[in-house]
Amino acid sequence: MTHDHDLVLKPTAAQTEAALNPPAGRTGGDLVVETLAGLGTTTVFGLPGQHALGLFDALRRSDLRYIGLRVENNAGFAADAYGRMTGEAAPLLLSTGPGALTSLAALQEAAAASAPVLAISSQIPTAGLGGGRHGYLHELPDQQASFRAVVKSVHTVRTQSQIPSAIADAWKSALTAPHGPVWVEIPQDVLTARTLIPVVTGGDAFPEELPPRPELTALAAHLLSNAERPAIIAGGGVVRADASGKLRALAERLRAPVVTTYGGKGAFPWTHPLSLQSWLEDRHMTDFLEDADVLLVVGSGLGELSSNYHTFRPRGRIVQVEADLGKLESNHPALGIHADARLALMGLLEALEDTTGSQVDGTAAEQRVREVLDRVRTRLEGQQLTLEQGLLTSIRAALPPRSPSFWDMTILSYWAWSAFDPRGTNTMHSAQGAGGLGYAFPAALGAAVADPTYPVLAVSGDGGALYGIAELATARQYDLNVTWLIVDDGGYGILREYMTDTFGETTGTELARPDFVALAESFGVPAVRTSPETLETDLAKALGEAGPSVVVLPAVLRMFAATHSG
Repeated sequence: MTHDHDLVLKPTAAQTEAALNPPAGRTGGDLVVETLAGLGTTTVFGLPGQHALGLFDALRRSDLRYIGLRVENNAGFAADAYGRMTGEAAPLLLSTGPGALTSLAALQEAAAASAPVLAISSQIPTAGLGGGRHGYLHELPDQQASFRAVVKSVHTVRTQSQIPSAIADAWKSALTAPHGPVWVEIPQDVLTARTLIPVVTGGDAFPEELPPRPELTALAAHLLSNAERPAIIAGGGVVRADASGKLRALAERLRAPVVTTYGGKGAFPWTHPLSLQSWLEDRHMTDFLEDADVLLVVGSGLGELSSNYHTFRPRGRIVQVEADLGKLESNHPALGIHADARLALMGLLEALEDTTGSQVDGTAAEQRVREVLDRVRTRLEGQQLTLEQGLLTSIRAALPPRSPSFWDMTILSYWAWSAFDPRGTNTMHSAQGAGGLGYAFPAALGAAVADPTYPVLAVSGDGGALYGIAELATARQYDLNVTWLIVDDGGYGILREYMTDTFGETTGTELARPDFVALAESFGVPAVRTSPETLETDLAKALGEAGPSVVVLPAVLRMFAATHSG
């Protein structure tokens, strides 16, 4: 009897010849880039450093496209966006110590959003490892320890022969649901030493599938098919799993209204009759979801932002589908199904084929959706927030339907989480996973690298924009098709509002800032100062012209009133 694991592929004559006569001058760095190429990589992001020079020198001998950013954290954000847009594990090449540590905030965002990033860092020479204080440049007693609590997995290389397997294992880990960032570290001397190891020609590393348990799927299908008031919360796991089509089919079969989380924007069509859109930070929506007798939660942990700041108190049965085992039932008791969103939705659709169909009146369900959205709209109309709503309308009109947008942690983005129609799956992204500043512009650059056929929009406040100003040079150097909208309100606007509401005055929120138009032009990037009245026209023009551009909007915005405090 022959088992699959007994099968060994016989090398071809060409492979044997190549193994016996590898090209001269190769190093450990070549093994890295050859392994990446064998896995299907075409593009890498990063920043060189002294201990990583062997890796970057090998790039010169490869066909990989290198996109170099000016700050490691920004390079991490660019890789994050590239991974979100392509579904590939985006390589992020870093140096040791300060270079590696500077990427931590970006890797935290990738972990929170399940974005596949393959971070490959150099290390000090092998002789300096082990925790002693040898005094090497960039030396850390235990570099891995700084990353273990952030990334999915850590992979250590100490010899050249370990390189292909370690990178392949990391690649597989990054792309196994839930996707996420992984960490590989390789000492400087291993990267620079000459190697006699043959050219890496194989590269298959298939991620493991995470199907649902059939008995759980059967029970979930029974609960949903017999529900009188089913509803669905669709999170970022639906987007990462490319499962929006399956979600729509299930919602229509059950006649179940669907609300998308802020990380799940685009998982369900915004204008669909069953769409509750994304108004999670609204008590009317929270009441609606609490009233569901069966609530299906797909690809969400029902965390702070998805539960109206933990004020959500469901009265019905919850069925939760989640690939991240740590999130399963972490906030609410549920029928927990540990599975990839796409496979789980497929299983539910198949199981529902054996049922008599939904007990829900579709017309009544659609009417309930219209009523709750009308209540949300009425509440907003009483707050005199026409400026903020008008800005989102102008941006939506100016942005081509299939163009992706990336939003920083700023007031207009907080509005967009709830009120912006993404017009497509996987087209709207923000840093709401970890909540750090500076995400939007470098992430938009990564998206533009992934697909240059559509212009990309980045939206930042003036405070967040200052995190990424250096990347205007990157945008110009690679002529990336990104338009950066900077809402300039003279400070950290959302923190100003929070502090004023809580303490009556602010501390540390007001900022001196540059002339953003002049600053952008100094990088050779065209820029314009706009107004709420001219935003649509100016933004559409900038998006319609090739290459990078900046649009600056001086405006002080307000958030809609919170409802989670009663």
